[in-house]
Amino acid sequence: MVAEFVASYARMIVSNPDDISIEVDQKDDFAEITVYANQADVGKLIGKEGKMIGAIKTVISGCKAKDGLSYRINVEPKN
Repeated sequence: MVAEFVASYARMIVSNPDDISIEVDQKDDFAEITVYANQADVGKLIGKEGKMIGAIKTVISGCKAKDGLSYRINVEPKN
């Protein structure tokens, strides 16, 4: 659910929504979500001074109360 939200939100922000892909690495009580985007869109996802990715992380932190998992979000350029 969280990864789907991050993917759909990222597609709304970027110029090349077809290039967005998500990879989830889940451990016992921790999930790392990596968003792969076009090189030109990485800056848009991070935002000025990290404000855009910070806003996404804030929304995701609310999910911790529901499912007990902690989340980390990374943005990487797609190769």
